[in-house]
Amino acid sequence: MKSPALPVIFLVALLVAGCGPSEPVAHASASAPAKHEHKAPHGGTAVELGEEAFHLELVAEEPGRLSAYVLDGEMENFIRIAAPTFEIVATVGGQKQPLVFRALASTATGETVGQTSHFSAQADWLRTTPSFDAVLTSLEVRGRTFAGVPFNFSKEIGRAHV
Repeated sequence: MKSPALPVIFLVALLVAGCGPSEPVAHASASAPAKHEHKAPHGGTAVELGEEAFHLELVAEEPGRLSAYVLDGEMENFIRIAAPTFEIVATVGGQKQPLVFRALASTATGETVGQTSHFSAQADWLRTTPSFDAVLTSLEVRGRTFAGVPFNFSKEIGRAHV
């Protein structure tokens, strides 16, 4: 006695073997890696520290004042640091302008001076200067010191061009 299942299995096998793409499938090129970028959480200028070990985000909060936030490499988490201050030196109209950022405490987050991720600096020239080149003189984050880090701040663009 013949099994009726055998011809059905044979027919299904033929149909499946005949199915497939009629044209070669395009694969992503190994020479063009996906672009890796992070978005600054406050829409500010992102300054990369140590091949994305950390970031510093500079934000124009109000005329004449900048805030700075210390963030992780993915710009997702705030990193509290011990520094009470840090400095950048901006070049404005050919002149070097030091800008000292001071640690801010926050009752909302429990941050204190000496254990904070938020800093602020103020200068009159910031009121009329929408962009400038600058250098982070030195900043220690979790045992690593980042010094001489160049960047460009721009209120319009919102991120650094290093």
